[in-house]
Amino acid sequence: MTKIRLVVVDDHELVRKGILSFLLTEPDIEVVGEGKSGIEAIQLTKEHTPDVVLMDLLMENGNGIEATKEIVDAGLNSRVVILTSYYDEKEVIPALEAGAFSFLLKTSSAAEVVTAIRKAAKGESVIEPKVTNVMVKRLRHHENKLHDTLTEREMDVLQCISEGMTNAEISEDLFIGIKTVKTHVSNILSKLTVADRTQAAVYANRNHISKPKKD
Repeated sequence: MTKIRLVVVDDHELVRKGILSFLLTEPDIEVVGEGKSGIEAIQLTKEHTPDVVLMDLLMENGNGIEATKEIVDAGLNSRVVILTSYYDEKEVIPALEAGAFSFLLKTSSAAEVVTAIRKAAKGESVIEPKVTNVMVKRLRHHENKLHDTLTEREMDVLQCISEGMTNAEISEDLFIGIKTVKTHVSNILSKLTVADRTQAAVYANRNHISKPKKD
């Protein structure tokens, strides 16, 4: 049987030893190193090239986010599974952006942690539901703010698009040239990260952006 080579990093010795104790009962997992800091995580990963690194986030001497980024940037092919007590946006998003493969909370059961390690070794991510909720809220907030990047004139054009107006109709309504309209439309699609006018109209309607009604 090919064993999953694992490095465990947590600055709380009691937690780390507890993790190690239940992992020792798993015949397909071999712990090849343990550490208590981000710096040690990097050193152990470079030394042992494990399949998976099970790592805490907030530690002294290099936190888990910094260590994850360096491990990923170094191309070490070790998948980082975060195991932490924290799931605020300020921890979750930077950790995932750094390259964390999976994200678990310390409220997870031993069986859930083992499953996440096995899945990571096979290239399958596991994200704690509370963490998923944070990501969804972030995405919704991000989408709702995309139109804040539009200029005042681009907002006028988007309002017209939301009404299904053609370029010619927008040109006439706003007293601007067709080429100018086309430029505004192109900028709007880019800034809203949508593919076409229809998606732009959907975005506008979803965010209650509509053309002011004339008296």
